[in-house]
Amino acid sequence: MEEVPCLRVSQCRAQKLRENLQSQDFLDRSLCIMKEPTGTVLVPILHSCLLQNELTFLKDVTVLSMLSKKGRDRRRGDKLEDVLQELLESHGESWTKEVKDDLPRSFQRHGDLVLLGQNCFSLPLWKKMGNILWPTVAKGLGAKRLARMSRISSDGFRSPQVTVLLGEHNWVKHVDNGITYEFDVSKCMFSAGNITEKLRVSGFDCRGETVFDLYAGIGYFTLPYLVHTGAAHVHASEWNPHAVEALRKNLVTNRVHDRCTVHQGDNRQVQLCDIADRVNLGLIPSSEDGWPVACRLLKKTTGGLLHIHQNVTSANVVASHAVDDADNSVSGKRADREAWQAWADAAANRIACLLKKLTATTWTTNIQHIEHVKSYAPHVHHVVLDLECRPA
Repeated sequence: MEEVPCLRVSQCRAQKLRENLQSQDFLDRSLCIMKEPTGTVLVPILHSCLLQNELTFLKDVTVLSMLSKKGRDRRRGDKLEDVLQELLESHGESWTKEVKDDLPRSFQRHGDLVLLGQNCFSLPLWKKMGNILWPTVAKGLGAKRLARMSRISSDGFRSPQVTVLLGEHNWVKHVDNGITYEFDVSKCMFSAGNITEKLRVSGFDCRGETVFDLYAGIGYFTLPYLVHTGAAHVHASEWNPHAVEALRKNLVTNRVHDRCTVHQGDNRQVQLCDIADRVNLGLIPSSEDGWPVACRLLKKTTGGLLHIHQNVTSANVVASHAVDDADNSVSGKRADREAWQAWADAAANRIACLLKKLTATTWTTNIQHIEHVKSYAPHVHHVVLDLECRPA
């Protein structure tokens, strides 16, 4: 099997590194990020980054450089340009900057399928290529199937609107941290950006626990709880029927179906209560609608842990002419963290009130940790609050 170069980083830095590599087209998208037994994370990169010495921006990162096959040092983008330039010229068309700018700048890779964005191949000349265009693009990207995503549907399920360009079926396979996810790319979303949180969840010790995943999807967090944490049983609630179909398939594929109960439908209608040691609320921008449900599910006599996802927006820091960029950056990060803490404090108080109302007993809530998952925009961050809830 061909060896690939990887970057070894601490788990807390993996998401930021992945975003930086992806923005500069250094990330090897054909391979998944892997967690090591020591707790560090391996992030695969393209050989060309090593050969061209383009990783000088990294600090305190171990580069594991390994031998590659001949020719692997060229970026896929270069290969795609080569095959498309040859195709255009064979049809009497010129290769121009406008044409080059119309190529995909980023894409998602799921096994042998590449999912393109909507802002590419929009020029009229591509239609002149006829049926040969998409097989040529697939060749340039090293794929067998192609699809294009236009936008996210407003159907309440966040269903993607996908057009299959090449290939006969839409089901794909994605492997993360030893877990296999299969899903219909035209019906379900896959968030690769949550890999660090899935790795963090995989490191939890849930031996003997009953876990309830309120927004299970295709099993993003349900499967790590079952495969890696030692949870005795996981309840998974999901209302998208296409995601439920994929979830049931993934439970069987990963051989954990006997330890999971799937609840299809709106989790606010779940009638269970007093069963969970831990509840996962993995919905953004906010999971607040699920907070009363999560409180009802916690065991009344012992309580447990809530993992609450939220997009938190902090006030933008106004730059002063008397303050340099470095100071502005520090002030911005401080403002972000203060916003996370303020939101966590308010959430802890709200949860304590909900629990008291439900049980007629006073509860204590303790903020164990606030995890930063990723940034969506300046001063908009996806965070996770680990909240311990115990009856007094």
